[in-house]
Amino acid sequence: MSQTLSIVIPCYNEQEALPQSIAQVRKIMAASLPHVGYEILLVDDGSTDGTLGLIKELARKDGRIKYLSFSRNFGKEAAIYAGLSHACGAYVVMMDADLQDPPELLPQLYHAVTAEGFDSAATRRVTRRGEPVIRSLFARLFYKLIGRLSNVEIMDGARDFRIMNRKFVDALLDMKEYNRFSKGLFGWVGFHTKWIEFENVERVAGETKWSFWKLFKYSVEGLVAFSTAPLVAASLVGFLLCSLSGVATVFIVVRKLLFGDPVDGWSSLACIMCFLGGIQLFFLGIVGQYLAKTYMEVKNRPIYVIGESNVAQEKPCKG
Repeated sequence: MSQTLSIVIPCYNEQEALPQSIAQVRKIMAASLPHVGYEILLVDDGSTDGTLGLIKELARKDGRIKYLSFSRNFGKEAAIYAGLSHACGAYVVMMDADLQDPPELLPQLYHAVTAEGFDSAATRRVTRRGEPVIRSLFARLFYKLIGRLSNVEIMDGARDFRIMNRKFVDALLDMKEYNRFSKGLFGWVGFHTKWIEFENVERVAGETKWSFWKLFKYSVEGLVAFSTAPLVAASLVGFLLCSLSGVATVFIVVRKLLFGDPVDGWSSLACIMCFLGGIQLFFLGIVGQYLAKTYMEVKNRPIYVIGESNVAQEKPCKG
């Protein structure tokens, strides 16, 4: 390995936060891990501000800084995969550029995989102070839901901020699926992981790129990627409604034959039909989500396209 430690930082419109983040990482590495050789790999996810220009300037001044710049915005999951593919360190750190992943934890993470025998050390937030209440509530509900529906362990408050040894990284790179949900993939590959807790830290600068709608879509992608429970639920609800309709039909026929009562209640019947139609469309949408994911996979498109880079290797640095 050409470097002992590779620090991968996905960046999307982080012009304001990135200088402080890089300075803090350098400070921690120099003070707490001075004996560790490292590189910083910045992955520009098609930023529209001055992020790429800033990255180039940082790379010009410091040979330890490498960068990949996408031809357009492919999303954070693609940036994570690209960073892992081009990080050649014996150990790889994944962290955000806004300092919500405290660099002060780097020594503790590094010690866990080098001295304690873990394959990975990951972080999770134990508080969500500073987040909107509604957003925090739905985040907790998501973790509870996916924990029940999936057979993959996804910790409540888990961050992408973690360190991995080469065995762990290579296992992630072996999964070349187009629709990626890293929090689930980290758990799916298994291995020995230590969890390190910390309190929520607000962004040092700039604005969050994750709106409520984007987080909701990301949650749906996670559920579809790591659970078939929604399809099972659709089948069970369909069977239950069919059974109830059969019982109701028998009841109406028997009542007509025995008592001669006319069948009335058209308004209630219309409501029931609308309800059943809504249920059908809802579960049809669930099936559509699985079909759409399959459709994107069989296209076999690349996960990302690099526009420019100062990284020497063109292929994933695996093994």
